[in-house]
Amino acid sequence: MSVKIAHPAASHGISLQGRITVPGDKSISHRSLILGALSVGESTIHGLLEGADVLATARALRAFGAEISRGINGVWHINGVGVGGLMAPSDILDLGNSGTGARLLLGLAATHGITSVFTGDASLRQRPMERVITPLQQMGARFEASGGGRLPITVIGTNRALPIEYRLPVASAQIKSAVLLAGLNAPGCTAVIEPRPSRDHTEHLLRHFGAEVTIGNDGDGARRITLTGRPELQPQTVRVPGDPSSAAFPIAAALLVPGSEVAVTGVGLNPLRAALLDTLRDMGAQITEHNRRQDQGEPIADLIVRAGPLRGIEVPSERAPAMIDEYPILAAVAAFASGRTVMRGISELRVKESDRISAMANGLGALGVQVEELADGLIVHGHDGAAPIRNCVSINTEMDHRIAMSFLVYGLAAQGPVRVTGCEMIDTSFPGFVELMTGLGARIEDAP
Repeated sequence: MSVKIAHPAASHGISLQGRITVPGDKSISHRSLILGALSVGESTIHGLLEGADVLATARALRAFGAEISRGINGVWHINGVGVGGLMAPSDILDLGNSGTGARLLLGLAATHGITSVFTGDASLRQRPMERVITPLQQMGARFEASGGGRLPITVIGTNRALPIEYRLPVASAQIKSAVLLAGLNAPGCTAVIEPRPSRDHTEHLLRHFGAEVTIGNDGDGARRITLTGRPELQPQTVRVPGDPSSAAFPIAAALLVPGSEVAVTGVGLNPLRAALLDTLRDMGAQITEHNRRQDQGEPIADLIVRAGPLRGIEVPSERAPAMIDEYPILAAVAAFASGRTVMRGISELRVKESDRISAMANGLGALGVQVEELADGLIVHGHDGAAPIRNCVSINTEMDHRIAMSFLVYGLAAQGPVRVTGCEMIDTSFPGFVELMTGLGARIEDAP
């Protein structure tokens, strides 16, 4: 197991300085590969996230018949099979730790008349898939799942798919995307109604590849997305912006380490993903945008982040869908703020790679932070600057990449070193994280 120790920067008289680019957006990378595989002809992807999760999706799509390769210049090439053209895989599809890949590909396979078997690592096999299975069964697919609707799952796809109108029980981009991907190979129109807007990369990319997608209100404030099925998707070039969920970690470190100033270039700022920046600014963070532009429907900008004092706030619960992956690092940041930070409406975090609410509460508590764990959130009582720390506390990350990075960032601003286990999982979403942070001046090293 990979174990890292983060040493406090202040004790070495350093601050974080530099200009960086974070890896490509994970959500867009998954979806670009999938839609490229469903197009007729060759698509190219620039800036694809080459993390373990995305690479697992690429392997699965090859098993479905798509030709996918990486050029020597880092550009990925996909020769697709067209909508309806998936082949039956000859082996079990192992999605590793990727919940996004698993759920989206379950939707893809459901409306093709083939049988496929999905599995993943120990963590992914504990994550619920029933919420995706339910609407896909309404479209005609059959599933043989392990207890509680979990992986391993056998999908018996239908070649007589039914278009449906499905109202999501919770705002979830993964469920929405699974239904829309299934709807590509169904006749007529498939509609998804979501109670709150969730990240809309799928809608943007479907349009980019030539599908007909309309978006409107459902009368009660809900958002309706309607897809016309059986399109002939056209190959495209996709330029993947920097992942805002990955950018959150160097941004947080720059805010917390005194004297720091860091530029993060080319970050995707989709308004349904960027609520963490709004929240940090509400806490007093100095984050400014430069060179704002649009590419393929996605807003992008360079961010300049400067260290400074922060104050605790109550985070509006309606922001949760637009920053759900960033609550672990927000909890770490909140520990250094003055006053308390209240985070509610985030029960979805209990069924991520780990129970992220408990993992953050337990880890912060071990570091001496006062934390109240709620059924659907956390209350973090900030210690207003660098806190006393027990000597080299060891944090159990539950093999969760975002928990690991959150506590490594915490350690950079603490008064003593923080030892973090399970750091090998960081490569699922942020390959090169430690090297990038050390390039800014951080001291993160292998544990002896």
